[in-house]
Amino acid sequence: MKITKFGHSCILVELAGDNGKTVLFDPGVFSEVPVDSLTRLDDICITHEHADHCDVEVLLQLHRKFPEVRITTTTEVAAQLNAHGLTALDVAGGGIRFFVSPHEVVEPFGGPVPQQIGIHLAELFTHPGDSHSFDETMPVLALPVTAPWGTTVHALEVALRLKPRVVIPVHDWFWQENARQWSYDRLGEVFRQHGIVFMPLGMGQGCELDEASLLAPDPGRNLVIS
Repeated sequence: MKITKFGHSCILVELAGDNGKTVLFDPGVFSEVPVDSLTRLDDICITHEHADHCDVEVLLQLHRKFPEVRITTTTEVAAQLNAHGLTALDVAGGGIRFFVSPHEVVEPFGGPVPQQIGIHLAELFTHPGDSHSFDETMPVLALPVTAPWGTTVHALEVALRLKPRVVIPVHDWFWQENARQWSYDRLGEVFRQHGIVFMPLGMGQGCELDEASLLAPDPGRNLVIS
């Protein structure tokens, strides 16, 4: 299992073995998706309609390169994308499973709350969108760590309560680099104390995780391949 971050909340997950497929989550306007260099893309998952999670222009580029790609999202976003000529479905399948993960309240700061889905992939990876109000996670959690709608403390509390094996911090465009590094150092210290692997990935940086170890009951097994 390889995970690559393309900025903010955009994550590429490449599954190995019998689960083998490549899935892109939440490509938005704060992300930098290297469309030209991608060699495979089976699915795109979009948690909600906000532009920092759903950039129509990038989706059109990806669809032109990968015309068979399946787009899975909310009913609201599917209707919007269909209007742009993109086929998008609001039904999960192919190792993708929805769970309850409501978008946090943004009024009066940022308008009404959009429809949102949390997404599990292959019982290994979880992307909750813009939420700290969810109650389940797979071994690897993409955790939104800062936002106008939430705080880093709330993010930490969620992860410590749900206890994923690995945390990938996302939704961090709002931090300048020094603030990001300071916050990641502090988060790393706390997660280590609780036996959780913290993997802060930079733009275009990836890590490879052992899928069998992620699902094994022994927390001492080595999860990180590289």
